[in-house]
Amino acid sequence: MESNPKVAVVILNYSTRNWLEKFLPIVIKTNYSNLEIVVADNASKDDSVEFIKKNFPEVTLLQFHKNFGYTGGYNKALGLIKADYYVLLNSDIEVDANWLSPLVELAEKDKEIAAIQPLIIDWKDKSRYEYAGAAGGFIDLYGYPFCRGRIFDTVEKIRDEYKHIEEVFWASGACLFISSDKFHEAGGLDDDFFAHMEEIDLCWRLKNKGYKIMVCSDSKVYHVGGATLAMGHPRKTFLNFHNGLAMLAKNLPRKQLFSKILMRLVIDHIAAYRFLFSGKIRHFGAVAKAHFRFLTHLRYWTKQNHNHYQLSATKGMYNRSIVFDYYLRGKKRYSDL
Repeated sequence: MESNPKVAVVILNYSTRNWLEKFLPIVIKTNYSNLEIVVADNASKDDSVEFIKKNFPEVTLLQFHKNFGYTGGYNKALGLIKADYYVLLNSDIEVDANWLSPLVELAEKDKEIAAIQPLIIDWKDKSRYEYAGAAGGFIDLYGYPFCRGRIFDTVEKIRDEYKHIEEVFWASGACLFISSDKFHEAGGLDDDFFAHMEEIDLCWRLKNKGYKIMVCSDSKVYHVGGATLAMGHPRKTFLNFHNGLAMLAKNLPRKQLFSKILMRLVIDHIAAYRFLFSGKIRHFGAVAKAHFRFLTHLRYWTKQNHNHYQLSATKGMYNRSIVFDYYLRGKKRYSDL
């Protein structure tokens, strides 16, 4: 590969003209020469398309006839774009001029690296990490994701001890730098997920192929968060619980499927009743719906399992229950684990 590989920064947009107006001009100023900036529009209902055409002729614009979701939209877009690396970048992210080069340099040093994320910092409070990725993603025995810098709803202040390059389990879809060849080799994002957990599923498939997922602390971006679907929305609850189970069925070693999925269902039930007893009836219903949808399609999901590894203890997997450690043992920070 050439020493100055082509990078395509791809922003999937659905009616977020306000964020494009605020942050796209900053992305365009990225200090990297071999760069294409693409906005893929998921049939926005606002004036995003007209705004881009009028103000940013240097941006490649892809227009879709309907909303294909995060997964379908990106799969369609990346199938049309030729580059050595892609960056899947949320529209509500602010970058600095030199955010991209450290990611390229790290990837070029080690061809076993498939994907990288920068440090993801809260745009509203730059002393803290941001929920969607923080300082790199991990996963527990039962498929519950968490981050260095964020466990469940506890988001930490930025810590020096997290400021180093490290192999992790998953990289955030809010700003996902990924080898184009490896993205397509793994089959891209799973269209069945629509949104939520899809980047973790992709990273797990890449790890099952022997590739590395990294976090690069030399690069930082600032994420607003919640621009598409608010964190407390029942639809998000459904997607997270359903897709978490589907991800296990697809990626665990086959001999672990029954025991771990069963335990995950038990823990999910406890979470559902916590919703119920706290008055969040719609969220309780969302978990019940997620379980019903998953169990009625269990055979479909397990048929997609191509993990030939005997063990799931790969780099970045936490070999305990993060739910137990967080809620019962009081371990609220990554450094406590």
